[in-house]
Amino acid sequence: MRTCSIHGCSLQPSMCARRRQPSSASANATRLPCQITSVAKELRQQFALRIGDASNALNDASQRLLDAFVDTIFTLSHQPLRPAEGNFAPVEEIGGMREIFDVAGEIPADFPEGVYIRNGSNPLFGALHSSTSIFGKSHDIWVEGEGMLHAVYFTKSNNNTWSIKYTNRYVQSDTFRAEKGLKKPCFIPASDGDPLAMLIAGTLNTLRFGKAFKNMSNTSVFEHAGRVFSAAENDNPHEIDLYNLDTLGSWNVDGGWKMPFTAHPKVIPGTGELVIFGFNLDAPFLTVGVISADGKKLQQKVALKLDRCTYCHEIGVTTMYNIILDAPLTISKERMLKGGPLIEFEKDSYARIGVMPRYGDANSITWFYVQPFCTIHLVNCFEEDDEVVVRGFHVPGSIILGPRIESNQELSEECFSRLYEWRLNLKTRTIVGKYLTREEVALEFPIINGKYVGLPHKYAYAQVADSLANLAGGPGIVRPKFGGFAKFCLDEKEDATMKNKGTEDLIMVKYHHLERNQFCSGATFVPKANGTNEDDGWIISFVHDEGTDKSEVHIINAQTFEYEPIAKITLPQRVPYGFHGAFVSKST
Repeated sequence: MRTCSIHGCSLQPSMCARRRQPSSASANATRLPCQITSVAKELRQQFALRIGDASNALNDASQRLLDAFVDTIFTLSHQPLRPAEGNFAPVEEIGGMREIFDVAGEIPADFPEGVYIRNGSNPLFGALHSSTSIFGKSHDIWVEGEGMLHAVYFTKSNNNTWSIKYTNRYVQSDTFRAEKGLKKPCFIPASDGDPLAMLIAGTLNTLRFGKAFKNMSNTSVFEHAGRVFSAAENDNPHEIDLYNLDTLGSWNVDGGWKMPFTAHPKVIPGTGELVIFGFNLDAPFLTVGVISADGKKLQQKVALKLDRCTYCHEIGVTTMYNIILDAPLTISKERMLKGGPLIEFEKDSYARIGVMPRYGDANSITWFYVQPFCTIHLVNCFEEDDEVVVRGFHVPGSIILGPRIESNQELSEECFSRLYEWRLNLKTRTIVGKYLTREEVALEFPIINGKYVGLPHKYAYAQVADSLANLAGGPGIVRPKFGGFAKFCLDEKEDATMKNKGTEDLIMVKYHHLERNQFCSGATFVPKANGTNEDDGWIISFVHDEGTDKSEVHIINAQTFEYEPIAKITLPQRVPYGFHGAFVSKST
């Protein structure tokens, strides 16, 4: 039985006795649809290319139009430094590694090999900027400016002599590379100023660069799982090659954290996991995360239920808990749209401290309402019986925008930051709060022996602000300078001869004063490898002498804290005042 066929080919070829060859007309008819398909495909590809070219051309034209609008409407100018603020001015990259031979004193034989590294603001084009336009004025604030790393390398030779080297390098963030490539400042200041000018600046920055603010990466340096990172809280951290300060790239925890990342992550005692957080202008305002000890996995990510964006600069940890600060230093677009400041300390608003189980959800937090406060840096947190103890500095509400001194004005008590302690009782839900230091001394940038983070401890250290030096610059925004260091003996009371009424709870504080016109930045604690006591180790810090315009690194024995430094290392160039430092031991 034959079956029907198409163009002489049976639908059941095995039953056909023979196959007829198709005619040339039939072959041409067969090839024609293929040719049409091929031509159509080519036309589609060409059309897509043309559309893509047109789209790119349109985008380029739009970009050029925006750039032209900004260049025409906005005038950028350098913000002047006050007299006596010359060491806040930026420096150039030194280019490579410089060996250091000028060392006064002696570096101890048991001082660890490693790298002392500090971050800080170093504006790329000579200064922070202000902008003037038809929309008003806007300004960078004193904590802005591109991040520059300064590193001192301590290496022992075979005969146990020290080799010391120094280098510096900008953190190569995406916005740094963009502006450096264009060879001019392009971001319009948007952090302070007239509300309309700030709003327009942020909008134009977003349209041109995809973000309202630059990724500065200028605040801190931290180490996790054998990797070193530069950080600022408006961006992901940037991984740094410690031995040449190259920027290796932005770190988002394998795609798990694509949002702002704190400059002060905390290592959980016992587990080595890393607690992080980030805050946003829009809800959810604060998100907390936990990164694995090996740095490869984001193990926890929880959006907290806050009803405002609080300027949360730091998080605390204990063995079991995360400590959340919900203080009334707030950031609000809505307030700015109504003509108010973007960042403001709302002194009449509420404040609370949250105790969050390590892997709890947003509903697991126990909130303790406390007197309104402004705290940028915590000293430490730990558990003690039924209480969680939280220690930090109460600072002026104007700290982020910069305290402003008017002509002939003296610093008031409000300008002095003091060590404060809260005791939060988880059983009774009660709170006890008190100052631990006097009001006459302003303290900031606390550090402790890193082995005691989240655990009970006896000692802490901080930089001491030089109030007279800060006033000497005359009226304007104060960029704080620090003329020494403090050691807090937390289990010892203040000398009885110094006590006045109401000061019975104050602790013993020891001071290490720098010489006249010398100021420090980036202090950190370097523990002794086989130390038996918590204060077995050294304080290391950058120090600048404004009289000679020379910069040094000082090493201070923490157990003989009030004595002279045991070593002073003169650096090959000036190092501007900066923010946080770290010591990365060769053994880590």
